[in-house]
Amino acid sequence: MKFLSLISAGVIAATLALSSCGGGGDGGGIGGTGSSAPGTMRMSLTDAPACGHDAVYVTIDRIRVHQDSTAADTASGWQDIVVSPARRIDLLTLTNGVLTELGEASLPAGRYTQMRLVLAANDTAQPRANAVVPTGGTETEMTTPSGQQSGIKLDLGIDVPAGQVADVVLDFDACKSVVKRGNSGQFNLKPVISAIPVRADAGMRVTGHVDAAIATGHTTVSLQFNGTPVKATVPDATGRFVLYPVPTGTYDLVVSAEGRVTAVVRGVPVAADSQTVINSQAARILPPATSSRAVTGTVSPASATVRALQTLSGGPTLETTWLPVDPVSGAFGGALPDGAPVVAPFSASPLVFAADTSVAGSYTVEATSGPARQTRSITAVDLTSSLTFNFP
Repeated sequence: MKFLSLISAGVIAATLALSSCGGGGDGGGIGGTGSSAPGTMRMSLTDAPACGHDAVYVTIDRIRVHQDSTAADTASGWQDIVVSPARRIDLLTLTNGVLTELGEASLPAGRYTQMRLVLAANDTAQPRANAVVPTGGTETEMTTPSGQQSGIKLDLGIDVPAGQVADVVLDFDACKSVVKRGNSGQFNLKPVISAIPVRADAGMRVTGHVDAAIATGHTTVSLQFNGTPVKATVPDATGRFVLYPVPTGTYDLVVSAEGRVTAVVRGVPVAADSQTVINSQAARILPPATSSRAVTGTVSPASATVRALQTLSGGPTLETTWLPVDPVSGAFGGALPDGAPVVAPFSASPLVFAADTSVAGSYTVEATSGPARQTRSITAVDLTSSLTFNFP
């Protein structure tokens, strides 16, 4: 399988220098396979939507993988895919199913459980290696994590078979990763990334259409499992959306648009060998208009995350709104629809939505800090005070 066939015109492949460090190709790292044939890991990059930004640039230096989930960055056994020279990528060119190849490397066959994504530093040679362009604003450097030299750590869980290729897509969620620091005009990069193994070009893909009236760049379409978004995107200017790659399974499709109620399609199947079509251009999704109410608050520590959830009658619980947290003050805020969400079962015929009136304006705000979580139940129509979350 070649991902290059999926890359849109205008995305130029980088020249990649591939190297294996630590364990090398002889299986010498932790969990190495000794004399068995090596396999190949091939990496590509895609993006979820970015909220309120015209461009989000990251400069990728290398990707490191290891078979030991607890291995330190100085341990032996690391295998590297090196991007040479380091490649600056606008993540917002990689939405709606667009991928760009990062490279591949031969490495010992086995199961890899840890990944480090190493970004180039903002320095005098490239002061805006990692930067953001806010909508209507100018390009601004992003402050990267303090542990950047060793790389951004991700849990992996990818099997590399001997003599075969394991394709992996890094899904970089720009919306959740770019955090504004109060009114300073500065931004932090707080990377939210997942690694998705891809087994086929034909499937692992969901397509559909929203109405042109909400194809404005502020509408988000996501596939969720038990309230956790697995893949998200923004529709293009025509209203078409493509969610790819998506692990096989059954999901809820959630459409969130400014000034509209949340629209949900239940029981969307995703297969490995065929794409799933939600609807046609003649039957586009257009959630009813509604008013919205602001939800605000503070969370400590400011490194915590906050989101708004809504539970449909009889389930499930869905993430409706991500509430960005100021990395200095811990302040967060957003807008929640007053109106009732509309829900339709997935089917091959035109979708038929019905309002879930019993949950109109009812939400749970969830704050997470490490493994700890706190929640507050709220009603959008009578929000009068801010929320406070404090973690020990």
